[in-house]
Formats: sequence, C-alpha cells, structure tokens
Amino acid sequence: MKYLMYFLAIILIILAPFHGQIPIEFYNINNPTSVAYKLFWEIRLPRILVAFFAGGILSLGGLIFQSLFKNPMSTPYTLGVATGSTLGVAFAIVFGFGSFVSLFGFFGALFTVLILFTLTLKLKSYETNSLLLVGIALAFFYNAALMILFYLSDESQSFEIIRFTMGSVDVVGVENTLPIILASLGLLSLSFFYKKELKLLLTSNDYAYLKGVNVKKVNTILLVTVSLAVGVCVSLTGPIGFVGLIIPHILKTIHKKSAEQLMLPIFFYGGFFLVLSDLIARNLGNNSDIPIGIITAFLGGPFFIYLIMRRK
Repeated sequence: MKYLMYFLAIILIILAPFHGQIPIEFYNINNPTSVAYKLFWEIRLPRILVAFFAGGILSLGGLIFQSLFKNPMSTPYTLGVATGSTLGVAFAIVFGFGSFVSLFGFFGALFTVLILFTLTLKLKSYETNSLLLVGIALAFFYNAALMILFYLSDESQSFEIIRFTMGSVDVVGVENTLPIILASLGLLSLSFFYKKELKLLLTSNDYAYLKGVNVKKVNTILLVTVSLAVGVCVSLTGPIGFVGLIIPHILKTIHKKSAEQLMLPIFFYGGFFLVLSDLIARNLGNNSDIPIGIITAFLGGPFFIYLIMRRK
C-alpha cells in the first residue's frame, strides 16, 4: 500500500504540468514553434518544481520545529521569518523596488534570522521557549510595521501586498527555480546529517546532552538552516499556510514512526500536497488562478480536524 501511494503520487506530479485552463498535448512539448512548448517549459514545469520543493521545505521545516520546540503546533513560520519576508516584500512594493521583490523578501527573512542567531548567542543556556517568545514578539513588531506600509501604500500597492500574502507558485523560467531547489536539497541533506542528534533531542535536551550532543550548537544550526530555507521559499511563493503543520502530523499518524524516520516521506508528501493544491488552483479559476494558500487551507483544515477527532 505504501509503495502504491508513492507510485500514484509520482504519476500525478508527472501529469500535473499537462493540465490547466489550457491543456497541453504531450507531443507538442518538443516543438519549439508551438505555444504548448513555451507554456510547458516556461510556465507549467517551473510551477511544479517550485510547488514540490516549497512543499518539501515547509513540511520538513515543520517537522524539525515541532521536534526542537517540543510543540506539535509549531510551524516553519513560528520564529517570524515569514512575517519578516513579507515585510521586506511590502517595503519593496511601496518604495518602488518592485523589480527586486524576491530579493527584498529574502533580506527580510535573513535579517530576522540574524536577530534570532544573535539572541541565541546571548542566552546563557539554550532555551527554545525563550527563542519561541522572541519569534512571536518579532512577528507582532513586523505586523505593526506592515500596517504602517499599508497606510502609506495606494490601492494597487495594497492589492499587490495582499496578493503576495495569499501565496503563489507562479514562476516564469526554470532558471528561477534554482534558489528554492538548492535551499530544499540543502535542508534535506543537513537534516539527514543530524538525524541521530535529532532523535536524541526528541526525548529531551538533557538526555541528548548526556549522550554527548552539543545541544545549543545542533539546535542553532537546525533552526537557522530551516529559517533560511523558509526565507528563500517565502520570498518566491509568499507565506503558504498549513503545509508545515498538517503534513508532519498526517505522516506520523499514518506511519506510526518516530520523526527522524519520516524525514524523506514528509519532504516528498509535502511537495506532493503543494503540487496537488496548485493543480486544483489552476483548474478552478475561470480567468486567473486561485491563490494556492486558499487551497491549502481548504484542503488541510478539515482533514487536520478529522485526524484530531480520530485520535481523540
């Protein structure tokens, strides 16, 4: 059954670029003079790549955050990185740097990571709860700054900012997918490198310390890496909710395994979930795509409640 699910998911991911408001025939994608060729290679395929690797980052980031904070409600956005990225994008839109929206979004996330990293160095002992509170405080501060930018913006700028916060995987050109692919593969590789340490940290920080783990170093590296990967993701796609929360819980409920054993499945199914959400978003709208963040909330919310009720 497990391998059948993987097979069906892979088939759907392969077929996803061919379906949308304009169907694409397979034999036309190798014809450079056809519309289908440009539609497939310049629009559809980059969307699928961004959706898959963004879903992988968010779901794996959610698993790591839930493990390190010992909090099942933690998400990759818990430390305020997504809000910092959104603030950077809003600043670029309001002050006329619209051509560098993604760059400003990444710098907003990077600035947040630097603040968090500086504060972790100031802590006498590594306290994840203190870091969590700092992240929440930063998110409130960023939201206040975002409201000021909304006040300064005109109608078109306000709409552009709001549209960004709804999430989108609308990327043109395969070359523009490289940052998110590299960020996701880097996060996945580092997660496997610290797989044993994460397993010990799942029990408790004290137990991991007794087993020889440098708790502060490992926690800092994992949190900073996840935050940077999420920063790259949000700067390109906007904040897409629910993926980092529900996918780890669904996989842990279905497979009944420890978190460190589910890294690759969670990464894969997080990507599959976002590809499926994008496919739905592209086929429901009449003249334009529905924001993918709305689809993930509609799909994820009820199913997550169902899982909670089953677990009682």
